[in-house]
Amino acid sequence: MSSLAFDDPPRPAGSAAAPTPSPDGRDVRPIPRISIQAFCETQQFAETLAAAAADRRMGRAHVKVHMGGIAAATEFYGAAPTPNLILVETTLPRERLVVELERLASVCDAGTKVVVVGITNDVELYRELHRRGVSEYLVGPVGALQVIVTVADLYADPKAEPLGRTVAFVGGKGGVGSSTVSHSVAFALSRTLGGDVVLADLDLAFGTAGLDFNQDPAQGIAEAIHSPDRLDETFLDRLLSRCSDHLSLLAAPATLDRTFDFGETAMEPVIDIAQANVPMVVLDLPHIWSGWMKRTLIAADEIVLTVEPDLANLRNAKNLLDLLKQARQNDAAPHLVINRVGVPKRPEIKVDEFAKALGVEPLAIIPFDAALFGTAANNGRVVAEVDGKSAAAAAFDRIARAVSGRNEIRRARRQGLGSVLARLRGRKTA
Repeated sequence: MSSLAFDDPPRPAGSAAAPTPSPDGRDVRPIPRISIQAFCETQQFAETLAAAAADRRMGRAHVKVHMGGIAAATEFYGAAPTPNLILVETTLPRERLVVELERLASVCDAGTKVVVVGITNDVELYRELHRRGVSEYLVGPVGALQVIVTVADLYADPKAEPLGRTVAFVGGKGGVGSSTVSHSVAFALSRTLGGDVVLADLDLAFGTAGLDFNQDPAQGIAEAIHSPDRLDETFLDRLLSRCSDHLSLLAAPATLDRTFDFGETAMEPVIDIAQANVPMVVLDLPHIWSGWMKRTLIAADEIVLTVEPDLANLRNAKNLLDLLKQARQNDAAPHLVINRVGVPKRPEIKVDEFAKALGVEPLAIIPFDAALFGTAANNGRVVAEVDGKSAAAAAFDRIARAVSGRNEIRRARRQGLGSVLARLRGRKTA
Protein backbone atom coordinates (compact mmCIF):
# COMPACT_ATOMS: atom_id res chain seq x y z
CA MET A 1 0.00 0.00 0.00
CA SER A 2 1.50 3.30 -1.02
CA SER A 3 2.25 6.03 1.52
CA LEU A 4 -0.07 8.96 1.92
CA ALA A 5 1.15 12.23 0.49
CA PHE A 6 0.53 14.44 3.50
CA ASP A 7 3.43 16.74 4.25
CA ASP A 8 3.60 15.95 7.97
CA PRO A 9 6.75 14.10 9.07
CA PRO A 10 6.36 10.68 10.73
CA ARG A 11 5.81 10.82 14.47
CA PRO A 12 6.71 8.25 17.11
CA ALA A 13 4.26 5.39 17.41
CA GLY A 14 1.89 5.71 20.33
CA SER A 15 -1.50 4.63 21.57
CA ALA A 16 -4.83 5.54 20.11
CA ALA A 17 -5.58 7.69 23.10
CA ALA A 18 -5.82 11.40 22.46
CA PRO A 19 -3.61 13.94 24.23
CA THR A 20 -4.72 14.52 27.80
CA PRO A 21 -5.21 18.23 28.56
CA SER A 22 -5.12 19.66 32.02
CA PRO A 23 -8.67 19.58 33.47
CA ASP A 24 -9.18 23.33 33.05
CA GLY A 25 -6.99 23.81 29.98
CA ARG A 26 -4.81 26.29 31.85
CA ASP A 27 -1.58 25.11 30.20
CA VAL A 28 -2.84 25.12 26.61
CA ARG A 29 -0.95 27.46 24.33
CA PRO A 30 -2.91 29.89 22.12
CA ILE A 31 -3.39 28.76 18.53
CA PRO A 32 -1.46 30.85 15.99
CA ARG A 33 -3.02 32.56 12.97
CA ILE A 34 -3.81 29.51 10.86
CA SER A 35 -6.71 28.42 8.69
CA ILE A 36 -8.63 25.35 9.80
CA GLN A 37 -11.37 23.56 7.88
CA ALA A 38 -13.37 20.64 9.19
CA PHE A 39 -15.58 18.02 7.54
CA CYS A 40 -18.06 16.44 9.93
CA GLU A 41 -20.25 13.37 9.62
CA THR A 42 -22.25 14.11 12.76
CA GLN A 43 -23.95 17.22 14.10
CA GLN A 44 -22.37 16.52 17.48
CA PHE A 45 -18.85 16.96 16.11
CA ALA A 46 -19.90 20.09 14.23
CA GLU A 47 -21.18 21.57 17.48
CA THR A 48 -17.97 20.57 19.24
CA LEU A 49 -15.93 22.40 16.62
CA ALA A 50 -18.14 25.47 16.91
CA ALA A 51 -17.49 25.50 20.66
CA ALA A 52 -13.76 25.07 20.08
CA ALA A 53 -13.70 27.90 17.53
CA ALA A 54 -15.33 30.22 20.08
CA ASP A 55 -12.66 29.50 22.69
CA ARG A 56 -10.29 32.35 23.57
CA ARG A 57 -7.25 30.27 22.60
CA MET A 58 -8.61 29.91 19.05
CA GLY A 59 -9.24 33.64 18.67
CA ARG A 60 -6.59 34.11 15.98
CA ALA A 61 -7.38 31.03 13.94
CA HIS A 62 -9.89 31.07 11.09
CA VAL A 63 -12.18 28.05 11.42
CA LYS A 64 -14.75 26.86 8.87
CA VAL A 65 -16.96 23.81 9.40
CA HIS A 66 -18.49 21.71 6.59
CA MET A 67 -20.73 18.68 6.75
CA GLY A 68 -19.56 15.53 5.04
CA GLY A 69 -16.60 13.28 5.80
CA ILE A 70 -13.41 12.44 3.97
CA ALA A 71 -15.12 12.03 0.60
CA ALA A 72 -16.62 15.50 0.85
CA ALA A 73 -13.22 16.95 1.74
CA THR A 74 -11.58 15.22 -1.23
CA GLU A 75 -14.19 16.57 -3.61
CA PHE A 76 -13.97 20.07 -2.14
CA TYR A 77 -10.18 20.33 -2.39
CA GLY A 78 -10.14 19.00 -5.91
CA ALA A 79 -10.98 22.58 -6.94
CA ALA A 80 -9.76 24.61 -3.95
CA PRO A 81 -6.48 25.13 -2.10
CA THR A 82 -6.13 23.31 1.20
CA PRO A 83 -5.81 25.20 4.52
CA ASN A 84 -3.11 24.83 7.15
CA LEU A 85 -5.11 22.13 8.93
CA ILE A 86 -7.90 19.78 7.91
CA LEU A 87 -10.04 18.01 10.51
CA VAL A 88 -12.08 15.08 9.21
CA GLU A 89 -14.57 12.93 11.08
CA THR A 90 -15.15 9.40 9.82
CA THR A 91 -17.06 6.26 10.71
CA LEU A 92 -15.27 4.16 8.08
CA PRO A 93 -13.63 0.83 8.98
CA ARG A 94 -9.83 0.61 8.92
CA GLU A 95 -9.26 -0.61 5.35
CA ARG A 96 -11.71 1.83 3.80
CA LEU A 97 -10.36 4.67 5.92
CA VAL A 98 -6.82 4.26 4.58
CA VAL A 99 -8.07 4.17 0.97
CA GLU A 100 -10.14 7.35 1.41
CA LEU A 101 -7.24 9.13 3.11
CA GLU A 102 -4.98 8.31 0.17
CA ARG A 103 -7.48 10.02 -2.12
CA LEU A 104 -7.58 13.05 0.16
CA ALA A 105 -3.78 13.16 0.22
CA SER A 106 -3.71 13.36 -3.58
CA VAL A 107 -5.45 16.77 -3.51
CA CYS A 108 -3.69 18.27 -0.48
CA ASP A 109 -1.15 21.04 -0.87
CA ALA A 110 2.31 20.75 0.66
CA GLY A 111 2.36 21.79 4.30
CA THR A 112 -1.24 20.86 5.09
CA LYS A 113 -1.74 18.86 8.27
CA VAL A 114 -4.58 16.39 8.71
CA VAL A 115 -6.27 15.25 11.92
CA VAL A 116 -8.67 12.31 11.75
CA VAL A 117 -11.44 11.65 14.28
CA GLY A 118 -12.57 8.04 13.98
CA ILE A 119 -14.48 5.35 15.82
CA THR A 120 -11.84 2.61 15.98
CA ASN A 121 -9.73 2.50 19.13
CA ASP A 122 -6.84 0.57 17.64
CA VAL A 123 -3.17 1.15 18.41
CA GLU A 124 -2.10 -0.44 15.15
CA LEU A 125 -4.36 1.88 13.16
CA TYR A 126 -2.95 4.85 15.07
CA ARG A 127 0.59 3.79 14.20
CA GLU A 128 -0.29 3.08 10.59
CA LEU A 129 -1.83 6.50 10.07
CA HIS A 130 1.16 8.24 11.64
CA ARG A 131 3.55 6.32 9.41
CA ARG A 132 1.53 7.51 6.44
CA GLY A 133 1.70 11.18 7.41
CA VAL A 134 -1.54 11.82 9.31
CA SER A 135 -0.76 14.37 12.01
CA GLU A 136 -3.07 12.95 14.67
CA TYR A 137 -5.75 10.32 15.11
CA LEU A 138 -8.39 10.82 17.80
CA VAL A 139 -11.03 8.38 18.94
CA GLY A 140 -14.45 10.01 19.04
CA PRO A 141 -16.43 11.42 20.59
CA VAL A 142 -14.08 14.30 21.39
CA GLY A 143 -14.64 17.48 23.38
CA ALA A 144 -13.89 21.07 22.44
CA LEU A 145 -10.90 21.30 24.76
CA GLN A 146 -9.46 18.08 23.34
CA VAL A 147 -9.64 19.58 19.85
CA ILE A 148 -7.92 22.76 21.05
CA VAL A 149 -5.15 20.81 22.80
CA THR A 150 -4.55 18.70 19.69
CA VAL A 151 -4.27 21.73 17.41
CA ALA A 152 -2.04 23.55 19.89
CA ASP A 153 0.30 20.56 20.11
CA LEU A 154 0.61 20.41 16.32
CA TYR A 155 1.72 24.03 16.06
CA ALA A 156 3.76 24.38 19.24
CA ASP A 157 7.48 24.94 18.78
CA PRO A 158 9.16 22.19 20.82
CA LYS A 159 12.23 24.42 21.27
CA ALA A 160 10.23 27.40 22.52
CA GLU A 161 10.10 28.29 26.19
CA PRO A 162 6.70 27.77 27.82
CA LEU A 163 4.50 30.81 27.53
CA GLY A 164 4.10 32.88 30.65
CA ARG A 165 0.68 33.11 32.25
CA THR A 166 -1.45 36.25 32.02
CA VAL A 167 -3.55 37.24 35.03
CA ALA A 168 -6.14 39.97 34.51
CA PHE A 169 -7.45 41.95 37.49
CA VAL A 170 -10.78 43.72 37.10
CA GLY A 171 -13.07 45.50 39.53
CA GLY A 172 -16.80 45.00 39.92
CA LYS A 173 -17.09 48.77 40.29
CA GLY A 174 -14.73 51.70 40.11
CA GLY A 175 -12.78 52.31 43.29
CA VAL A 176 -13.10 48.84 44.83
CA GLY A 177 -9.34 48.35 45.04
CA SER A 178 -8.73 46.06 42.07
CA SER A 179 -5.52 47.92 41.21
CA THR A 180 -4.26 47.73 44.77
CA VAL A 181 -4.97 43.98 44.81
CA SER A 182 -3.21 43.46 41.47
CA HIS A 183 -0.11 45.36 42.56
CA SER A 184 0.16 43.47 45.83
CA VAL A 185 -0.39 40.12 44.12
CA ALA A 186 2.28 40.94 41.51
CA PHE A 187 4.66 41.74 44.35
CA ALA A 188 3.75 38.48 46.11
CA LEU A 189 4.30 36.49 42.92
CA SER A 190 7.75 37.97 42.42
CA ARG A 191 8.79 37.62 46.06
CA THR A 192 7.33 34.39 47.37
CA LEU A 193 7.16 32.33 44.19
CA GLY A 194 10.61 33.26 42.88
CA GLY A 195 9.68 34.06 39.29
CA ASP A 196 10.14 37.14 37.13
CA VAL A 197 6.91 39.11 36.82
CA VAL A 198 5.85 42.00 34.60
CA LEU A 199 3.05 44.23 35.86
CA ALA A 200 1.30 46.09 33.04
CA ASP A 201 -0.78 49.08 34.12
CA LEU A 202 -3.46 49.33 31.43
CA ASP A 203 -5.26 52.29 33.00
CA LEU A 204 -3.29 54.68 30.84
CA ALA A 205 -5.00 57.90 31.96
CA PHE A 206 -5.31 57.28 35.69
CA GLY A 207 -3.09 54.29 36.52
CA THR A 208 -1.53 54.12 39.99
CA ALA A 209 1.06 51.36 39.66
CA GLY A 210 3.86 53.93 39.38
CA LEU A 211 2.71 55.58 42.60
CA ASP A 212 2.30 52.29 44.46
CA PHE A 213 5.88 51.28 43.63
CA ASN A 214 7.37 54.76 43.92
CA GLN A 215 8.29 54.82 40.23
CA ASP A 216 8.16 57.68 37.74
CA PRO A 217 9.59 56.30 34.49
CA ALA A 218 9.85 58.58 31.48
CA GLN A 219 8.39 55.88 29.23
CA GLY A 220 6.05 52.97 29.71
CA ILE A 221 3.26 50.98 28.16
CA ALA A 222 1.82 53.87 26.14
CA GLU A 223 4.97 54.02 24.00
CA ALA A 224 4.68 50.30 23.31
CA ILE A 225 1.05 50.58 22.25
CA HIS A 226 1.55 53.68 20.10
CA SER A 227 4.61 52.25 18.29
CA PRO A 228 3.52 48.85 16.98
CA ASP A 229 6.01 49.04 14.11
CA ARG A 230 8.92 49.33 16.59
CA LEU A 231 7.62 46.82 19.11
CA ASP A 232 9.91 43.89 19.79
CA GLU A 233 11.71 42.40 22.79
CA THR A 234 14.49 44.98 22.70
CA PHE A 235 12.12 47.93 22.55
CA LEU A 236 9.93 46.54 25.31
CA ASP A 237 13.06 45.95 27.39
CA ARG A 238 13.78 49.66 27.44
CA LEU A 239 10.30 50.49 28.69
CA LEU A 240 10.46 48.30 31.79
CA SER A 241 10.98 49.92 35.18
CA ARG A 242 12.39 47.88 38.02
CA CYS A 243 10.24 47.65 41.17
CA SER A 244 11.95 44.81 43.07
CA ASP A 245 14.34 41.95 42.41
CA HIS A 246 11.93 40.01 40.23
CA LEU A 247 9.22 42.54 39.46
CA SER A 248 9.24 45.02 36.59
CA LEU A 249 6.60 47.56 35.63
CA LEU A 250 5.13 48.75 32.37
CA ALA A 251 3.84 51.99 33.80
CA ALA A 252 0.88 54.02 32.63
CA PRO A 253 1.60 57.65 31.69
CA ALA A 254 -1.31 58.81 33.92
CA THR A 255 -1.64 62.05 31.97
CA LEU A 256 -4.55 63.68 30.16
CA ASP A 257 -2.66 65.39 27.34
CA ARG A 258 -4.08 62.87 24.87
CA THR A 259 -6.88 60.33 24.75
CA PHE A 260 -6.29 56.61 24.68
CA ASP A 261 -8.75 55.17 22.19
CA PHE A 262 -7.54 51.84 20.81
CA GLY A 263 -8.66 49.10 18.48
CA GLU A 264 -9.66 45.73 19.88
CA THR A 265 -6.27 44.12 19.32
CA ALA A 266 -4.05 47.03 20.40
CA MET A 267 -2.85 45.34 23.61
CA GLU A 268 -2.11 41.95 22.08
CA PRO A 269 1.41 42.61 20.72
CA VAL A 270 2.61 44.00 24.06
CA ILE A 271 1.12 41.14 26.04
CA ASP A 272 2.42 38.54 23.57
CA ILE A 273 6.02 39.72 23.84
CA ALA A 274 5.90 39.95 27.62
CA GLN A 275 4.21 36.55 27.88
CA ALA A 276 6.86 34.94 25.71
CA ASN A 277 9.67 36.10 27.96
CA VAL A 278 8.60 36.03 31.61
CA PRO A 279 6.64 33.42 33.60
CA MET A 280 3.93 35.79 34.85
CA VAL A 281 2.27 38.87 33.34
CA VAL A 282 -0.14 40.75 35.62
CA LEU A 283 -2.67 42.97 33.84
CA ASP A 284 -4.17 45.82 35.86
CA LEU A 285 -7.33 46.60 33.88
CA PRO A 286 -9.21 49.88 34.18
CA HIS A 287 -12.90 50.05 35.03
CA ILE A 288 -14.13 50.77 31.51
CA TRP A 289 -15.94 48.73 28.89
CA SER A 290 -14.51 48.88 25.39
CA GLY A 291 -13.55 46.48 22.63
CA TRP A 292 -9.92 46.13 23.70
CA MET A 293 -10.87 45.83 27.38
CA LYS A 294 -13.34 43.02 26.71
CA ARG A 295 -10.93 41.18 24.40
CA THR A 296 -8.02 41.47 26.83
CA LEU A 297 -10.14 40.27 29.75
CA ILE A 298 -11.52 37.26 27.90
CA ALA A 299 -8.08 36.28 26.56
CA ALA A 300 -6.37 36.16 29.98
CA ASP A 301 -5.29 32.81 31.41
CA GLU A 302 -6.63 33.74 34.85
CA ILE A 303 -9.08 36.42 35.97
CA VAL A 304 -9.39 37.97 39.42
CA LEU A 305 -12.61 39.89 40.07
CA THR A 306 -12.43 42.28 43.02
CA VAL A 307 -15.64 43.56 44.59
CA GLU A 308 -16.99 45.20 47.70
CA PRO A 309 -20.05 43.75 49.47
CA ASP A 310 -22.78 46.06 48.17
CA LEU A 311 -25.63 45.83 45.69
CA ALA A 312 -23.96 47.61 42.75
CA ASN A 313 -20.95 45.30 42.98
CA LEU A 314 -23.25 42.29 43.18
CA ARG A 315 -25.09 43.31 40.02
CA ASN A 316 -21.92 44.13 38.07
CA ALA A 317 -20.13 41.00 39.25
CA LYS A 318 -23.08 38.86 38.16
CA ASN A 319 -23.05 40.47 34.72
CA LEU A 320 -19.30 39.93 34.35
CA LEU A 321 -19.44 36.33 35.53
CA ASP A 322 -22.29 35.54 33.14
CA LEU A 323 -20.40 37.08 30.23
CA LEU A 324 -17.17 35.26 31.08
CA LYS A 325 -18.93 31.95 31.57
CA GLN A 326 -20.35 32.23 28.07
CA ALA A 327 -17.13 33.48 26.46
CA ARG A 328 -14.77 31.13 28.35
CA GLN A 329 -16.66 27.84 28.41
CA ASN A 330 -13.50 25.76 28.64
CA ASP A 331 -11.98 27.79 31.50
CA ALA A 332 -12.41 27.81 35.22
CA ALA A 333 -14.53 30.56 36.74
CA PRO A 334 -12.78 33.82 37.70
CA HIS A 335 -11.39 34.12 41.20
CA LEU A 336 -13.53 36.27 43.47
CA VAL A 337 -11.92 38.66 45.96
CA ILE A 338 -14.18 40.54 48.38
CA ASN A 339 -12.37 43.65 49.51
CA ARG A 340 -12.86 46.20 52.31
CA VAL A 341 -15.11 44.00 54.40
CA GLY A 342 -16.21 45.55 57.67
CA VAL A 343 -16.20 49.29 56.98
CA PRO A 344 -17.54 50.93 60.16
CA LYS A 345 -21.19 52.04 59.98
CA ARG A 346 -21.50 50.94 56.33
CA PRO A 347 -24.40 48.62 55.55
CA GLU A 348 -22.97 45.56 53.79
CA ILE A 349 -24.27 42.39 52.19
CA LYS A 350 -23.04 39.45 54.23
CA VAL A 351 -20.11 37.69 52.57
CA ASP A 352 -21.80 34.29 52.49
CA GLU A 353 -24.96 35.78 50.97
CA PHE A 354 -22.93 37.72 48.41
CA ALA A 355 -21.03 34.59 47.36
CA LYS A 356 -24.18 32.46 47.28
CA ALA A 357 -25.91 34.95 44.97
CA LEU A 358 -22.98 34.73 42.55
CA GLY A 359 -22.47 30.98 42.86
CA VAL A 360 -18.73 31.52 43.42
CA GLU A 361 -16.75 30.90 46.58
CA PRO A 362 -14.45 33.84 47.36
CA LEU A 363 -10.76 33.12 47.05
CA ALA A 364 -9.93 35.87 49.55
CA ILE A 365 -11.81 38.15 51.92
CA ILE A 366 -9.79 41.26 52.74
CA PRO A 367 -10.80 43.19 55.85
CA PHE A 368 -11.07 46.95 55.89
CA ASP A 369 -7.87 48.48 57.30
CA ALA A 370 -7.66 52.18 56.52
CA ALA A 371 -4.42 52.74 58.40
CA LEU A 372 -2.53 49.89 56.72
CA PHE A 373 -3.64 50.59 53.15
CA GLY A 374 -3.41 54.37 53.58
CA THR A 375 0.14 54.13 54.93
CA ALA A 376 1.17 51.88 52.05
CA ALA A 377 -0.37 54.12 49.39
CA ASN A 378 1.04 57.35 50.78
CA ASN A 379 4.56 55.94 50.99
CA GLY A 380 4.72 54.29 47.57
CA ARG A 381 4.80 50.78 49.02
CA VAL A 382 2.65 47.67 48.86
CA VAL A 383 0.93 46.28 51.94
CA ALA A 384 3.40 43.45 52.49
CA GLU A 385 6.22 45.98 52.82
CA VAL A 386 4.33 47.85 55.53
CA ASP A 387 3.07 44.82 57.46
CA GLY A 388 3.97 41.43 56.05
CA LYS A 389 2.10 39.63 58.85
CA SER A 390 -1.24 41.35 58.26
CA ALA A 391 -4.37 39.50 57.15
CA ALA A 392 -4.30 41.44 53.88
CA ALA A 393 -0.72 40.36 53.11
CA ALA A 394 -1.68 36.74 53.75
CA ALA A 395 -4.65 37.13 51.40
CA PHE A 396 -2.43 38.48 48.64
CA ASP A 397 -0.07 35.52 49.04
CA ARG A 398 -3.04 33.16 48.79
CA ILE A 399 -4.23 34.84 45.59
CA ALA A 400 -0.72 34.65 44.14
CA ARG A 401 -0.52 30.92 44.75
CA ALA A 402 -3.94 30.37 43.18
CA VAL A 403 -3.31 32.32 39.98
CA SER A 404 0.13 30.82 39.46
CA GLY A 405 -1.28 27.31 39.44
CA ARG A 406 1.59 26.02 41.52
CA ASN A 407 3.29 26.64 44.82
CA GLU A 408 6.55 27.63 43.19
CA ILE A 409 7.56 29.23 39.90
CA ARG A 410 10.97 28.22 38.68
CA ARG A 411 13.23 30.96 37.48
CA ALA A 412 13.07 30.83 33.68
CA ARG A 413 16.22 31.16 31.63
CA ARG A 414 15.06 33.60 29.00
CA GLN A 415 16.48 35.92 26.45
CA GLY A 416 14.88 39.27 25.68
CA LEU A 417 12.91 40.54 28.65
CA GLY A 418 14.50 37.92 30.90
CA SER A 419 17.92 39.34 30.17
CA VAL A 420 16.83 42.89 30.83
CA LEU A 421 15.34 41.85 34.15
CA ALA A 422 18.73 40.48 35.09
CA ARG A 423 20.37 43.71 34.05
CA LEU A 424 17.82 45.75 35.97
CA ARG A 425 18.55 43.74 39.09
CA GLY A 426 22.22 44.50 38.69
CA ARG A 427 21.82 48.25 38.39
CA LYS A 428 22.52 50.45 41.29
CA THR A 429 19.84 52.88 42.29
CA ALA A 430 20.85 56.34 41.24
